[in-house]
Amino acid sequence: QPLRRRAGFGYGYLAGLGFFVPLLPWIGVYVGPLPWLALAAAEAVFVGAFGALAMHLRALRAAPLWIAAAWSLTEYLRATVPFGGFPWGRLAFGQPDGVFAALAAVGGAPLVSFAVALTGTGLAAAALALARRARPRPGAPETARTTVLRAGAWAILAPLTALAVWPLLPDPGAGARTVTVAAIQGSVPRLGLDFNAQRKAVLDNHVARTRELAADVRAGTVAAPDVVIWPENASDIDPLRNPDAAADITAAAALIGAPILVGAVLLNGDGTTTNSVIVWGPQSGPGEQHDKRIIQPFGEYLPYRSFFRLFSEYADRAGHFVPGDGDGAVTAAGIPIGVATCYEVAFDRAFRDSIDAGAQLLAVPTNTATFGDTEMT
Repeated sequence: QPLRRRAGFGYGYLAGLGFFVPLLPWIGVYVGPLPWLALAAAEAVFVGAFGALAMHLRALRAAPLWIAAAWSLTEYLRATVPFGGFPWGRLAFGQPDGVFAALAAVGGAPLVSFAVALTGTGLAAAALALARRARPRPGAPETARTTVLRAGAWAILAPLTALAVWPLLPDPGAGARTVTVAAIQGSVPRLGLDFNAQRKAVLDNHVARTRELAADVRAGTVAAPDVVIWPENASDIDPLRNPDAAADITAAAALIGAPILVGAVLLNGDGTTTNSVIVWGPQSGPGEQHDKRIIQPFGEYLPYRSFFRLFSEYADRAGHFVPGDGDGAVTAAGIPIGVATCYEVAFDRAFRDSIDAGAQLLAVPTNTATFGDTEMT
């Protein structure tokens, strides 16, 4: 058994590399291949652990169920440790439109991942049972037939459950209120880590696009928005410390006649920064804000900076961001809005806290300019 578990880990680790290496090249687009390959190698450990668990569980009754549960466990661990986890590439993220998506209303991404895994383990068990039945042992044909049927039942259990849940979901149009949201994409003067090298250029783009929208509203060609949402880092300078930026944002909000959710990097007194979304009113100016709570290690901050800087000249390009401590919800125009900024959206806990805080609209402001034209965008 120990030898088989080691083999399971080895095959699992190779499978993990086969998945993560082509999934994550955007990590190294501007900083070289070392961070990309190091992250892929680290994440593959979790798939290796799954392989070892699968070898241990495969002889149990209801093995497809237990092996799918093992996959869910390793996905959970991967989304939790180290440094807060890295949940990219979960099975659930491949099911935005399929029948399994219905299960998200019941158990979120973890249940969707488990359903996909159970379908896969059931199909694998059925294929193995059919192969064994094609080469039956003397005196055991009924056992082989029963095994095939049992494995097939595991394979169809999750899709049938999802189909049963689907009619019970609320009608998306059954709400008591309609909210009109304007999402502004102002773009950047250049892609890459220096997207904000030209002072105020990114902010000016978003102000200009908001002014264009205001003109369209006055002309009656589009509906007036209740709230306007700008992306992460839409203000490339701190609007709480730069009066010219604050004046431009206030003027844009006044023209459009609605509060703007402004993404900005705010400088703290101790030299650290927060990645924030500020509710900016037409008359009141800056109000409530969401400070990004789940920040990206080796990007927005660098753990063990003195150690990791030994391996890459790009280490010191990592930021000095600190996480916020709110509940992920802000209120604009009387609308409770849940905010998960970019990287946060991959984590279950981000929007769960927002919903618990009463959010009725979810927003994911993001900046992909720092990853160029890669698959990340």
